[in-house]
Amino acid sequence: MAKEFSRTRRIAQQLQQELAMILQRDMKDPRIGFVTVNDVDVSRDLSFAKVFVTFFEEDQELVDQKIEALTAASPYVRTLVASRMKLRVMPELRFVYDSSLVEGMRMSNLVSQVITQDKAKQDKARNEEFGSEEADASEEKTEDKD
Repeated sequence: MAKEFSRTRRIAQQLQQELAMILQRDMKDPRIGFVTVNDVDVSRDLSFAKVFVTFFEEDQELVDQKIEALTAASPYVRTLVASRMKLRVMPELRFVYDSSLVEGMRMSNLVSQVITQDKAKQDKARNEEFGSEEADASEEKTEDKD
């Protein structure tokens, strides 16, 4: 019977929580700004942890600068996390930009635009249909008067 949560997954979850708190509260580097830790993937031997982060920046150049700043601060962040977590081996942190949130928002906006355009087309078609019916009805009334 397999365990519901493996040890590496539990460590990844705790690491994600600790990293989120550290990056929000303890990091004073203005280059990093507001960062969200989406997920952490820990290797089986606990030697590496891939940290997936998201920024509220869409400019690729700014994102690259922020990833570089996080990579430079990685040893300091690792030290802070190691003091909070009781592990024999603290994984080396590798920060990776996760574009899924930005892509999801972009896709949502596209869907909203298509829905809005579709409703506009439906309204226009209804107005044309009702407009022609009203014109026919008004023509019939004028013919009845004659």
